[in-house]
Amino acid sequence: MIEVENLQKDYGPARALQGISFQVRRGEVVGFLGPNGAGKSTTMRILTGYLLPTGGRASVLGMDVVNESLAVRQRIGYLPESTPLYTEMRVDEYLRFAAEIRGVPGRDVKRAVARVVDACGLERVVGKDIHELSKGYRQRVGLAQAMVHEPDLLILDEPTSGLDPNQIVEVRALIQRLGTEHTVLLSTHYLQEVEAACSRVLVIDRGRLVADGTRDELVAALPLGGVLLRVAADRAALARALQLPVDDLIELPADRGIRGFRLAVSLLPEHEIARRITAAGIALHELAPLRPSLEDAFRSLTLGSDPGGRLGAQGSTGNERIGDESAEDGASREGGGID
Repeated sequence: MIEVENLQKDYGPARALQGISFQVRRGEVVGFLGPNGAGKSTTMRILTGYLLPTGGRASVLGMDVVNESLAVRQRIGYLPESTPLYTEMRVDEYLRFAAEIRGVPGRDVKRAVARVVDACGLERVVGKDIHELSKGYRQRVGLAQAMVHEPDLLILDEPTSGLDPNQIVEVRALIQRLGTEHTVLLSTHYLQEVEAACSRVLVIDRGRLVADGTRDELVAALPLGGVLLRVAADRAALARALQLPVDDLIELPADRGIRGFRLAVSLLPEHEIARRITAAGIALHELAPLRPSLEDAFRSLTLGSDPGGRLGAQGSTGNERIGDESAEDGASREGGGID
């Protein structure tokens, strides 16, 4: 569905993409993660024909995104981070307009609009002007225009950015439904969206792809996240029993009144932890290994703590970081129409 090979993009002297390569297969929902300025939006804009690459190649549905840009755009649905809407139009007018310029035959336009209104939960607002809508409903309208022509591929760039918690839940549920019928490449800062909807995760940092795998594969590549202790003692007493500095214990929320602590597993083996606690006369309610989370994997990959590329990386050199106010962010203001 998508093939990217050694893709590079320069903004003047700054190299936003360092030569990334990946594939997205038909039927997959792939999460595209990375810090601000990592190169996510630049990659998506190249795939959708908004930007030209400096080097490498990319194809969508077997079509080159540079030489066959118009044909690619006819087959994909794209929702950029800044939702492209004509706010003076009614929702139904805008969706009819989107369908027509997307090449939906005139006899099928009404049916296409009705389909996306139903799919995106827009029945209550279909006759309203877009400027009257909440941001959550505007995002739904943006998703509706991206899929009104029944594209083979949906590319969604930060679809829940700027929404309140209730709106995030609503739009996230919609994306999960879309993922059952479409191939989706989803850029997001919310790891919950990846865990809920994505079958695979790509992590990009400083213009390089640093991980490609399932959520479980990324997490499994990390060492254990320590051990969980639940004991009938405070932090100072537990530290004395373990003969460790107090700072080695991270206090966790209590569970039914029983204190919880996290201890790095490398400090003591589990059997020695249990022996020392019981020898001190402290009641030990729970001792269990803690698995790292997707957040732990993301931080490991993007904070320079995985120099060996254990998680399938092409490897970041650590010296080409583009900050939050990067060339990519400046480029994100280019373009913005519905195709």
